[in-house]
Amino acid sequence: MSERLALTGEIIASGLAELWAHRLRSILTLTLLMLGVFALVVMTSMLGGIMDKVRTGFQGMSWDGTLVLRPRAPETAEERKRFDQSPGLRMEDLARLAAPSDRVLAFLPRATRQVTVRVAGGTELAFVSGSVPEYLPVMNRRISAGRGLTEDDQRRRSAVAVLGASLASRVLGGADPVGREIVVGGAPFRVVGVLAPMMIFNEDTWLDANGILVPLAAYMDRLEPDRRLDSVTVKLRAARDLKEVSALMLARGRQAHHGIEDLEVKNLDAEAARSYQGFRNDMRGWKIVLLSLAATVLLVGGVGVLSVMLISCSDRRFEIGLRKALGASERQIFLQFLLEAAVLSALGALAGTLAGAVVCQALSARFPYGLVVNPYGLAAAWAVALGLGLGFGLYPALRAMRLSPMEAMR
Repeated sequence: MSERLALTGEIIASGLAELWAHRLRSILTLTLLMLGVFALVVMTSMLGGIMDKVRTGFQGMSWDGTLVLRPRAPETAEERKRFDQSPGLRMEDLARLAAPSDRVLAFLPRATRQVTVRVAGGTELAFVSGSVPEYLPVMNRRISAGRGLTEDDQRRRSAVAVLGASLASRVLGGADPVGREIVVGGAPFRVVGVLAPMMIFNEDTWLDANGILVPLAAYMDRLEPDRRLDSVTVKLRAARDLKEVSALMLARGRQAHHGIEDLEVKNLDAEAARSYQGFRNDMRGWKIVLLSLAATVLLVGGVGVLSVMLISCSDRRFEIGLRKALGASERQIFLQFLLEAAVLSALGALAGTLAGAVVCQALSARFPYGLVVNPYGLAAAWAVALGLGLGFGLYPALRAMRLSPMEAMR
């Protein structure tokens, strides 16, 4: 056993010495293997980090047990005539639609329109939304500066506003907006808070990140004389009551509009599930493309190993013949060349792993749970690199093994 270990150590040492003797050739081959392993390690880690980030974003949207009551588009000419007789979804409907229910945690009416916003730095078109103070905590919208809307703002019809993170950064260039006055659609509002950055998954999250949120009462007084609502979001106490509450809201809508069924219910939980599945399908396609690119680089690195070992075999013909003449077996010659190919592949895989770990560490702060090296991606990268090294090193090893001492030393 000790003799085998000594022989293995001698073979590895001679392999390293051979690689060092032809440094440029070895470095070129190592670079290809390193890039392939680096790409596999970084891409599998980043794909896992992206999946974690998106999964966290979906979980943070508070869409479970949430439905939205909104106007329904007519499908026939007869429906269009009937819908024309209805005033549509309006503030006056809230008294009936938002009547207390044991199964409902909160009713969140919303109205939105695009207006010109004027600030000290200039003007910009933006969307302004009117809603109630409960909207931010119930829908898990966090405040990064200042405060959110309050019941006092709603009761006093205060002209205050909460800016989305993207809009605040765009129009104020990083300056603290809290306390500043902005003109929204010709009406002055005072900024009292800024939303924290969020992931964009649907129209509402985009509007919150890129728009302005004001008290619903102030919105109706200053920006919406027709008092129209875009939707009423209903947050349930338990997701199992979705079917019953959906029927309840549709019934209340019919009563408010005198039997005209011009409202519909959208299940945000189901929409989130469809969106997440669509994202997973897209990521699966990207994963195939990116892993194929990494595999191609590794394959080229394997061809490089084949080239290096064939050249090494040709350069060391006399050494092979001499070792055979001194008693080395064909098996020992075969193992020597095969282990040299494995050493070359392992060095490339090690360099790629270290480079990938450095990149993952540098990008870690951009992901909610950090970005650690994916152990499955690392194992796959090493297995492929060593497999290619051994596979492409097999032919040169067989060729060296079959050389006769007389022919090799001639």
